Amino acid sequence: MENPLIRRLECFVRLSHDDKRLLATAASQRVRRLGPREDIVVEGDPPRDVSLVLDGWACRYKTLADGRRQIIAFFLPGDTCDPHAFAVREMDHSLATLTPVTIAEIARDTLQDIVDASPRLARALIWTMLVTAAVQREWTVSLGQRTAVERLGHLLCELFLRLRAVGLTDGPSCELPLTQVDLGEATGLSNVHVNRVLQELRGSGLISLKGRVLTIHDLQRLQAVALFNAAYLHLDREGRTLDANDAR
Repeated sequence: MENPLIRRLECFVRLSHDDKRLLATAASQRVRRLGPREDIVVEGDPPRDVSLVLDGWACRYKTLADGRRQIIAFFLPGDTCDPHAFAVREMDHSLATLTPVTIAEIARDTLQDIVDASPRLARALIWTMLVTAAVQREWTVSLGQRTAVERLGHLLCELFLRLRAVGLTDGPSCELPLTQVDLGEATGLSNVHVNRVLQELRGSGLISLKGRVLTIHDLQRLQAVALFNAAYLHLDREGRTLDANDAR
């Protein structure tokens, strides 16, 4: 299967064979495998490399002094974790795995070489950062304004569409390896409230959860219930339908 980063970037920008070779090479030089619930980077660490998720799920989080944790982003296959981190002296948040994860560690110089070698890749990476910021804005709106049902429904829609964009859905189903604790830490809801909302979504026939698999039976209806507008994910850019193999 093609590198998930390539599939993700091609949602935004047309890539040539040379672009894909650059990415494939960068993603294969230093590969690291971690178990579930392991820290990748801890708040206060100096930024070293950009972590590209090749397989598995990870998250960005902040922890309060009393141990409470807020998940502020989920990273799926094809996502780059903090490609802008080299601009700061120390990390102001932590990154951790949620499942067994395979990551490619891409050094600052390598990333700079990629950007210098291909304006298309530079543009695509900028798009990923713009979408990351847009996702963060939507999460802020969810925490401030959406009801519990809207919050959780919105998150499920987002994750499903992000997975579909990189070819990791099976019809209306996708992997969802998140616990109710994870969902609560991402949505600001208690475990009891998360359980109640999931039961409500199941009872209305919108979703089913069996093991680690989510099935959305009526995506359009779930989007309506969650007040979900996919425009912020920018998944309809030119790269989805066009090819740049003749572009130089």
